[in-house]
Amino acid sequence: MGMARGMIPRLRNIVGAILLLRSPTHSRSFPFHNPSSLSQPKPHLYIFFSTSLRSFPHHLQGGTSDEGATTDGWEEEDEAEPKIGDGGDGGGVALQNVPWGERALSIAEEVLMHFSNDIKLFAFKTTPRGYVYVRLDKLTHQYGCPNMEELEFYNQKYKRRLDEIGALGEIPDDLALEVSSPGAERILKVPDDLSRFKDMPLRVCYTEHIESNCPEKDGVFLLDSIQTDAEICVWKLADVRENRDPLRKGRPLSRKQKDWRLTLPFNLHRMVTLYLGYL
Repeated sequence: MGMARGMIPRLRNIVGAILLLRSPTHSRSFPFHNPSSLSQPKPHLYIFFSTSLRSFPHHLQGGTSDEGATTDGWEEEDEAEPKIGDGGDGGGVALQNVPWGERALSIAEEVLMHFSNDIKLFAFKTTPRGYVYVRLDKLTHQYGCPNMEELEFYNQKYKRRLDEIGALGEIPDDLALEVSSPGAERILKVPDDLSRFKDMPLRVCYTEHIESNCPEKDGVFLLDSIQTDAEICVWKLADVRENRDPLRKGRPLSRKQKDWRLTLPFNLHRMVTLYLGYL
């Protein structure tokens, strides 16, 4: 694969809408608070950005689609149902049997050593078509999003190292690279990620029994507690619109709803994600 190694960074924003409650004492970037702590909340629409930097080899730098529209040359991956460890929304590493994948991953981890300890590799994926996807997670950020400067710095350093190793013939020298923050639809690991997002409404998909034919249920909950030794999570209803009685418009949860709890073993959680809906 002897294509030119020049890479052009591109920027895109993957957008998901979240309707949040604005706190009167916080007016900057994505305030998210426990609704019960706010008096007379007013809904405001915020946009959850997952910033993505793309670096292209020259043979991918733009073109025209069959419909005549200008494209950036990037071939989107086929979308599949996200799952833990898929290298995308589910985090983890997915090399997809690419022979140079392990080496590309080791370079990604090497570059990460230039950053503070609060930035980790959330997801890493390589594809047979020569695409490398990296998602960086910032543990000290409320939503896990590194800032633009951090993403750009990583993108430049990783691109440079890929070029250097590619010139030695250890990996292809025409790889396309995307560096991004985790998306709004990131899947949370149970129980590892839950304490970090305990103050946010979460959508929980679960079953009540281990049998494979047991129907799945879902709800929007707040984490009440984690019982590590018993391997159990205790959930309570989040004060969001879909949990409220439609006949009690504008009213908060009832006392019965506030007192309700769901005790759920770790292995009965099917998927836990951030709640992307109306509060």
